[in-house]
Amino acid sequence: MADTEPLIEFLCDPALEGTIPPPERAVRFAPEWFKRLDRELGVPDAHGLPGLTVKACLPVTDAFSLGYVIPLPFDVMLRVPEDRVAIQLGWGPDVPFQPVEQHLPAQIGAPEHPFESAMPLKFINPWRVKVPDGYSVLFAPPFSRPDLPFTCFSGLVDCDRFATTINFPFLWTGETGDHYLPAGTPLVQAVPIRRDALLKQSQARAATAEELAEQDAAKARKYGEESVYSREWREKK
Repeated sequence: MADTEPLIEFLCDPALEGTIPPPERAVRFAPEWFKRLDRELGVPDAHGLPGLTVKACLPVTDAFSLGYVIPLPFDVMLRVPEDRVAIQLGWGPDVPFQPVEQHLPAQIGAPEHPFESAMPLKFINPWRVKVPDGYSVLFAPPFSRPDLPFTCFSGLVDCDRFATTINFPFLWTGETGDHYLPAGTPLVQAVPIRRDALLKQSQARAATAEELAEQDAAKARKYGEESVYSREWREKK
């Protein structure tokens, strides 16, 4: 790697190194529901091309691959009652810190809508995220993961200036009852963003005739040519 290539670093207490699952490239956390899909449906689509599943949708694949995933450091048990509020938490007796804490419900406006039956919890993250000057990090729920039984709140942190760890508030969105989250469960997807690359000006307007023609031509190719997106429109990430 060139010395000038920007680097994101994940720093933990030396006593934890090698004992907890580290953050890794997000593509390594692609979900099982996605991995087990075949690319083709085995029947043609409405345009006569091979019918495809989401496995063939490169924008979905690129989103799975974007940035890094920070995983749960330890096994966690949850007992979620019918009211979904009085949630009980548990973990092994030898863990060096409490991996989940509670927030006050009033901090998210509960019990007002949409948090009528909600207990905000917080994953305690042992990793400090260090990035070069000028970078922020978007922490978001892992993309396209409806299989996860919780949803973390999103946040954009100026990690080039914030020199400590960031915790991840979340809501339990899964079923009630007893649940086990193994160490390594993906918590958030961390995407480094250069602040000076953000588009801060926008315009909503009617398309010109030229732009409409361009759009129609692209639409015709999208539905009339196989793999045109991967051949001509996609930039490898």
